[in-house]
Amino acid sequence: MQLRDLLRQGAARLGSAGVPSPEVDARELLLSALHLTPTALLTRAHEPVGADGQARYAALLDRRAAREPLQHILGEVEWGGVRLRCDPRALVPRPETEWLLHLLLPGVQSRPRPRVLDVGTGTGALALGVKAACPGAAVTATDLSPGALALARENAALNGLDVTWVQADLLSGVPGPFDLIVSNPPYLPDGDRAHAAPEVQRDPQLALYSGPDGLTLARRLAAQAPAALAAGGELWLELDPRNAATLAAELRTDGWEAQLHADLTGRERFVQARRAGGPG
Repeated sequence: MQLRDLLRQGAARLGSAGVPSPEVDARELLLSALHLTPTALLTRAHEPVGADGQARYAALLDRRAAREPLQHILGEVEWGGVRLRCDPRALVPRPETEWLLHLLLPGVQSRPRPRVLDVGTGTGALALGVKAACPGAAVTATDLSPGALALARENAALNGLDVTWVQADLLSGVPGPFDLIVSNPPYLPDGDRAHAAPEVQRDPQLALYSGPDGLTLARRLAAQAPAALAAGGELWLELDPRNAATLAAELRTDGWEAQLHADLTGRERFVQARRAGGPG
């Protein structure tokens, strides 16, 4: 069977299983199964594929058709300038969070020796993305989950980056001060559980849901943040577009200067906050 026919059959198989992006996923799995580059897939589309290669591809398709996340099957992803291992110990890092990294980096890079804290680090994505872009930054990252922290440490070793890892419940016991605190906390309303996609149901549930409106943990973090921020420090949060404006309004009422930033689809998802009256 030729490469192009195998790819077409794979996409059809995933589509019939309800996978949201069957063509893209089938292509990524074929590249992985046959150890091909994207260019090779294009230039060798008419070449036949042997039985061993077809069997490897079929096995990967079976896993994806069962709605195992694509990133878990591939094992690693490129994200924010680093390589990240992905497995069930932590949420798969999303493109939205990569945009958060893009938004906050100018503020980090403008400081001579920035102190950055990533709260709820998961795979270590934000912490490692900051450290890779700003080698002079002192980066600390926390997570409540020992498994997530173990994965984050593995990712730090994979990228050769030095980050301080701390097991903690938000900011409890984490020494400050920090120039920037960033977090992609659990932000989905509890009611979303009933309608979650099969891939989401495989994610650590502790990292997804946060009370009736999705803001329980974000509110706790915002309440703790002033004591851990240096003068002029900032708090950056990724939230659900359904509740980001709500938290920004609450922060303003509580004495913060807060503004919203949109994701790449134009939805207001990110909150940037500074204590009112602090240095610019």
